[in-house]
Amino acid sequence: METVRFEETINGRNYIIEVSAVERDRWRAQILRRPGASNALMPFYGATAIEAARLLSQWLTRAAGGNT
Repeated sequence: METVRFEETINGRNYIIEVSAVERDRWRAQILRRPGASNALMPFYGATAIEAARLLSQWLTRAAGGNT
């Protein structure tokens, strides 16, 4: 299964967003789990890897009090 990683800086914090193909035209984006860290954030889905990563990035920006 194909996996793509995007590096984003949102409100001064660095994130690695990992996007995986789950089926044809369906990708799942989530923050890359770091050893010893929790991964409690729900995944975001899109028709492409870029769309799924963008949706997660927008949510992180809103959650941190920034603008989309």
